[in-house]
Amino acid sequence: MHNKTIAEIARDLRNKQYSSVELTRHFLDRIQQHQELNAFVSVADEHALGQAEAADKALAAGDAPLLTGIPIGQKDIFCTRGIKTSCGSKMLDNFESPYDATVVEKFKQNGAVMPGKLNMDEFAMGSSNETSFYGAVRNPWNVDCVPGGSSGGSAAAVAARLVPAATGTDTGGSIRQPSSLCGITGLKPTYGRVSRYGMIAFASSLDQAGPMTRNAEDAAILLQAMAGFDGKDSTSVEQDVPDYRAELNNSLQGLKIGIPKEFFSSDLNADIAAVVNSAIAEYQKLGAELVEVSIPSLNQSIPVYYVIAPAECSANLSRFDGVRFGYRCENPQDLADLYTRSRGEGFGAEVKRRILMGTYALSAGYYDAYYLKAQKIRRMISEDFKKALSQADVLMGPVSPSTAFGIGEKTGDPIEMYLSDIYTIGVNLAGLPGMSVPAGFVDNKPVGLQIIGDYFAESRLLNVAHQFQQVTDWHQQIPQGFE
Repeated sequence: MHNKTIAEIARDLRNKQYSSVELTRHFLDRIQQHQELNAFVSVADEHALGQAEAADKALAAGDAPLLTGIPIGQKDIFCTRGIKTSCGSKMLDNFESPYDATVVEKFKQNGAVMPGKLNMDEFAMGSSNETSFYGAVRNPWNVDCVPGGSSGGSAAAVAARLVPAATGTDTGGSIRQPSSLCGITGLKPTYGRVSRYGMIAFASSLDQAGPMTRNAEDAAILLQAMAGFDGKDSTSVEQDVPDYRAELNNSLQGLKIGIPKEFFSSDLNADIAAVVNSAIAEYQKLGAELVEVSIPSLNQSIPVYYVIAPAECSANLSRFDGVRFGYRCENPQDLADLYTRSRGEGFGAEVKRRILMGTYALSAGYYDAYYLKAQKIRRMISEDFKKALSQADVLMGPVSPSTAFGIGEKTGDPIEMYLSDIYTIGVNLAGLPGMSVPAGFVDNKPVGLQIIGDYFAESRLLNVAHQFQQVTDWHQQIPQGFE
């Protein structure tokens, strides 16, 4: 059962090959068997089995939504009523939300089963899933390596077949980069396509939720459930949601693929470049045409991101003060001591680092020099992407400058860690949709191909990814020991 896609499981459930309860128990057993990955922060056995029983009744009655009875893991950044939502932080280790995030509610409405909450970098700040209060997640392809971050728990769980699919969030590459490092398919939708209500905020103008799955068809199924306008989210875009599976089988004959020259500089590892170029060559066989494009301001994306994102996180995380909810220090002497020690003890090193960076950038005398200038360059990056996409239907390139690196290898050098997102951050700054699709291996470690589209062109991205997966089998590879 665990080697089947969501589309296959949905057919099996309707054909009564097995029940949702049997399916859910199977995945709960796998989660228990593979705790060495540290992918799950919490497992909700009783909750999941109760949902599975209800799903079986709905399936027996007929006319149940497509996801009915299928276990979907939730990144621990989404609020879940009655189940701990920690955001990978000591600060929220005791927090149970009184409500469900819109994404969680949508999955409930579609009949999905939630087996538990997935580990992540603390408050989604990290590129390796090593900043979590609950410890590092391990990559199933090599347990001595990181799975990427911040959605590393989701990526590892899907790659190891602990769940058929999971949710993730992407602020600067946190769906695409771990998807690349774990050999799965990950989609970051257009900013505003998926509701952010109940998704604990890191950087409000950048955060976006999306699906992490085995293949593009499953990503289309999940996005169908997740997408749509939400009046509770002021950044949600009021636009109709198309049938994301309707265009999966469209021909790619005449597709124009833009190759940004900045993605293929001398800084890119030669072996990764070879894998990406080989994948692009497959598209040429499918009838696509290549066009060289340029995004001149792309090299500014990392410094721009590390002004804007910390500034927004500094504001968003100010609410965690030991007063209203979350961690509170013991025996505070006064209010100032309560604030200082609760935040000092509740936040990890990386979160503190980014709060300090953001507070500095927003402080008097530095706002114009840093934050305002970063926002101006952000507009330039958006315009450069817009120009590139006027010359091509999609853009392609690498997702990450490296394959999965060793646990602890980059923790002593924050700048090197930040450079892990060099190819993904620009997409978030521009608010565009992007995907990571399994494209090959280097030293038995997965490598992803990044596909970037125009605003709300998720159907096109899914079609482009799906057609590639019809002629390759990289997305079907399973880590040894998790077959």
